[in-house]
Amino acid sequence: MVEDRKLEVLRAIVEDYVATEEPVGSKSLVERHHLGVSPATVRNDMAALEEEGFITQPHTSAGRVPTDKGYRLFVDRLSAVKPLSVAERRAIERFLDGAVDLHDVLSRSVRLLAQLTRQVAVVQYPTLSRSTVRHIEVVAMAPTRLLLVLILSTGRVEQRLVELTTPVSDDDLADLRLHVNGAAVGELIAEAAVALSSITHQVSPRLKPVAETAVTALVEAMSDHRSDQRVAVGGTANLARFGDGFDASIRPMLEALEEHVVLLKLLGEATTGGAVTVRIGHEGPYQELSSTSVVATGYGPSEQALATLGIVGPTRMDYPGTMAAVRAVARYVSRILDEQ
Repeated sequence: MVEDRKLEVLRAIVEDYVATEEPVGSKSLVERHHLGVSPATVRNDMAALEEEGFITQPHTSAGRVPTDKGYRLFVDRLSAVKPLSVAERRAIERFLDGAVDLHDVLSRSVRLLAQLTRQVAVVQYPTLSRSTVRHIEVVAMAPTRLLLVLILSTGRVEQRLVELTTPVSDDDLADLRLHVNGAAVGELIAEAAVALSSITHQVSPRLKPVAETAVTALVEAMSDHRSDQRVAVGGTANLARFGDGFDASIRPMLEALEEHVVLLKLLGEATTGGAVTVRIGHEGPYQELSSTSVVATGYGPSEQALATLGIVGPTRMDYPGTMAAVRAVARYVSRILDEQ
């Protein structure tokens, strides 16, 4: 019973500190939260929480604020991620459903996450190596020029224009299209590249030079990892509202926003099954960002985590609301990719 009451006191301190940005005293806790015990009992519980390292007193005669350890216990004891309201879910759906391609989906996602959480939102572009081939289109632009369109499970589209030494007929074009799709569709990028290389031995001798040229271009497109470390960022202006206690982290945060590798390390590995990960303060990989927390989750079609999205902000944040927003946006993005 005592432990349950101490957890309730900690929860109240976290909620009040997030809401007011001011250290929390025992009197205000009793008045606001109706804990059912005397202020003296609350003071005893606060003293015990402080001794155990869950809260601290920033100034003499001041109230208490949560520590990283306190935030961690608070997050770990959340019984469930609170659901978003019907209005919030509808707003997310309407905003994301208007997207026209993968880039638009992710651009809208970071703006939406930043608006919902009032934090800095970061979305990683899907990792090419985890993608599968959805379709390959071969289009004749001229008798000796082909447009190759590679469509991946992530919604990513790669295009290559190739020049041929001899004209290609419609029948040969249909044959080439059949072979490349038969070899690559449904395969992971690495396996698809290997399978495509073998089709030059399967086509007719007349079509072999065309197939070799097309396969070389497609394999090159599949090997292009330049966007694997690409991220979209939104809500940078929110840094200006974080106020006292976060000033020392604003410059490192601004520098991190310019370094995609740093942001990807902050987000961590993509998680499957809708799990939302929370890294608080010193749990993160960079000491200079020890006053920040990261809330992130994986996204991708058919519950396949291809990349990560989340938010970065001060440790003093609304964890239940932020976790709900991150999870909801990830689910909608995953659904859109699944339907493409």
